[in-house]
Amino acid sequence: MPAHISGPPAQPQARCAGGVAYTLERKRVKNINLRIRADGSVWASASRRVPGAAVDAFVASRAGWIARQQTVLAARAAAGRGEALPTPGEALALFETASKRIFPLFAQRLGGRLPELRVRAMTSRWGVCHPQKRRITLALQLAAKPPELVEYVVLHEYCHFVHPNHGPAFWALLEGYMPDARARRRALRGG
Repeated sequence: MPAHISGPPAQPQARCAGGVAYTLERKRVKNINLRIRADGSVWASASRRVPGAAVDAFVASRAGWIARQQTVLAARAAAGRGEALPTPGEALALFETASKRIFPLFAQRLGGRLPELRVRAMTSRWGVCHPQKRRITLALQLAAKPPELVEYVVLHEYCHFVHPNHGPAFWALLEGYMPDARARRRALRGG
C-alpha cells in the first residue's frame, strides 16, 4: 500500500490574469508551463504546491507574448480558410468608428469619456468588457466580419458597462437599442 494517497486529480480551472483568460491544470511538473493550443486557447500547468497567484503572475508577465502567438495562429487559421485578416491597426480603426457611433448612448454612464479599445487575437470570444478599467478588447478576427456584426459586438460590450452579466436586464437593454440583436448574434455564430 502506498505511503501517500493523493486525492482525485484536480479538474482544470478557468482563470484570468493580466487580461488573459487561461486554463490551469495541476500536474506533476517542476516549473510553470505555458502553451497556446492550435485553437488559440491558453493553458498553464503547475504543481499543486505552486499558489494560484504565482501562476496568475507568470501568465500576466507573458501576456504580450501570448497575444503575439494568438495573432500568428489566427492569421494562419484565416489564411487556411482563405480569409484575409486586417492588421491590428486597421481593425482598431474600424472598431473605433463603430465605438464612436455607439458611444453617445452610453456617454452619460461613462462620464463623457470614450472607453479604451484594444485589439487582440481571440478564439473563443468576439469581445471582452472590463468595466472597472473602462476598456473593451475586441477580437482581431471580428474585423473580417460584416459591419452590422461588428456593430452588434461593440454594442454588446458597451451594454456591459451597465450590466456586467448576461441577465435579462442586459438582453433587454441590448435589444432596446438593437431590435434585431438576436438575428445578428445568430449570424455571428454562423447560424
